[in-house]
This record gives sequence, structure tokens and C-alpha cells, in this order.
Amino acid sequence: MNPPVAHAELIATFKRAAADAAHKFGLIKAAANKGPKAIEAATETAAKAAKRRDSFAKKLGDLGVELKY
Repeated sequence: MNPPVAHAELIATFKRAAADAAHKFGLIKAAANKGPKAIEAATETAAKAAKRRDSFAKKLGDLGVELKY
């Protein structure tokens, strides 16, 4: 079953947000060599990206689109 076209844009936005969140969590490891302030900044950025991802996932869930991430 294909989601309605109106949902396709939201699904694409969710996928970009999920990829962004995964990338930001990867940056935490890279920041480990730069010290605690860099780690803290990377962690905060990753948390914000995850929150955006979860927000889009909730919107899609409310529309009846089931996601696995």
C-alpha cells in the first residue's frame, strides 16, 4: 500500500531528519578527541536532531504511517 502523496513529503522529511540524527550521533565520537566542551556541544546537537526525528515520526504515526527506525 502506497502512502498518499501528501504523506510522501513528510516521509522524505523524516528520512532526512533520521539521517541527520545518525550523522550527529557519529560526530560525538569524533568530538571525543577534542575535549569535554566539544563532546557536550555534539551531544546537545545530536539530541536536538533526535528530537526533530521523533517529532516527524509522531506526525507520521498520527497519520497512520508505521515507521521502523
